[in-house]
Amino acid sequence: MSKNLFPNKGLIKREPSKVIWLTGLSGSGKSTIANELEVALEDMGIKSYVLDGDNLRVGLNKDLGFSDDDRKENMRRIAEVAKLFADSGTVTIAAFISPFKAERAECKEIIGAENFVECHVDTSLEVCEARDVKGLYAKARAGIIPNFTGIDSPYEEPSNPDMVLEAGVFTISECVDKILTQMKGKL
Repeated sequence: MSKNLFPNKGLIKREPSKVIWLTGLSGSGKSTIANELEVALEDMGIKSYVLDGDNLRVGLNKDLGFSDDDRKENMRRIAEVAKLFADSGTVTIAAFISPFKAERAECKEIIGAENFVECHVDTSLEVCEARDVKGLYAKARAGIIPNFTGIDSPYEEPSNPDMVLEAGVFTISECVDKILTQMKGKL
């Protein structure tokens, strides 16, 4: 006689959750906001997960470089993963430069407009360079890192984001509070 190890499997119908997509320059505060938001959501009992370059470029996307085609494929894969997390009922916080409007629009289409929340982490280039603990901007300005967003590769600001977070003006906690306030009742 076989024992049913998952007696309730299939009984819970869960609606897809949101994907909070943080876009902005390197050093704008995206990952810091994402990590603090994840903790706040977990404290509220809401299952969440952060996707960023640190956890996707070392595994799933390690075969991709930084050419325009590779960046486009990187964003497509991220959107597909984020969609899977959202389908599982997990609030997904995607923290990526995602410099091009067309790629962000494609991500929104893959994930579904009703589940995609675009947050522009609006931090000036000067503030981002001042925060640059890895020295990436200096390397880009010296020509060591080609195609660096904000230096020799463009960043296309969102035309009509769901939220604008001024991480160069407000604290990270204030940015997280703004997300939670605007998302109240939607998570």
